[in-house]
Amino acid sequence: MHRLTDLVRLRAILDHWRLQNERIALVPTMGNLHEGHLDLVRHARRRADRVVVTIFVNPTQFGPGEDFESYPRTVDEDLSKLAATGCEAVWLPAVDTMYPLEAGFAVRVPSQLADCLCGEFRPGHFDGVASVVLRLFNQVRPHLAVFGEKDFQQLLVIRRLVLDLSLDIDILGCPTRREADGLAMSSRNQYLDPEQRAAAPALFQTLTGMAKRLQAGDDWATVESEARAALVRAGFRPQYLAWRSAEDLAEPKPGRPQRLLAAAWLGKARLIDNIALD
Repeated sequence: MHRLTDLVRLRAILDHWRLQNERIALVPTMGNLHEGHLDLVRHARRRADRVVVTIFVNPTQFGPGEDFESYPRTVDEDLSKLAATGCEAVWLPAVDTMYPLEAGFAVRVPSQLADCLCGEFRPGHFDGVASVVLRLFNQVRPHLAVFGEKDFQQLLVIRRLVLDLSLDIDILGCPTRREADGLAMSSRNQYLDPEQRAAAPALFQTLTGMAKRLQAGDDWATVESEARAALVRAGFRPQYLAWRSAEDLAEPKPGRPQRLLAAAWLGKARLIDNIALD
């Protein structure tokens, strides 16, 4: 497994693989890898000849007061985990490699995708995500890239980015990996103390309960209000509970894919989750 910090070296290896007509998959991460990340790598492994994982804590997607400085960085442990997955290369760029200009170019995500749900509470977040992912796409030039469905809004942003900029990259979504009690795996789960960790599965349980009620024909306003109250009783500080189109995050359309999405604080951890609504 190549551990790469030099862009010239990265491109030389990628060019060699392309000359052999090998299909290259990209899995972007911010490190501190857990089984959810490793699922993405395994998924990529099944769809490509070569897998490149990136580890980069991207400063442009963190807002003021967020956890950029304290975000867990565990590179040695991450590399050990990746070596067991069949990953061929890990790209570990420095900040000045990713952003070589002091006043650099950036991507603006359309407000329909960027200013709702998580974007409402994290202004500029998805602009930062789209900017760094586009840079990674340009550096690696993969045939496909794999992202987790846990960050569903992010997945839609990347799909629209690829469509709008005519990038020849297949974007694959991988189902959310969960703990045995239903909690979506996340690097930020480690911010939870034992009491909070015991309460955390209530977010997923609330979403599944909402789905059953909506499928039974219950009124959305009542379902949302009662679910929010239940989360508060469980110790959460909810930001949103939303029922949206799974295609563009607009109002849900009958007969089209739909999603229930949620974000809530539990102690120092901001947890997000979502489920498909059949």
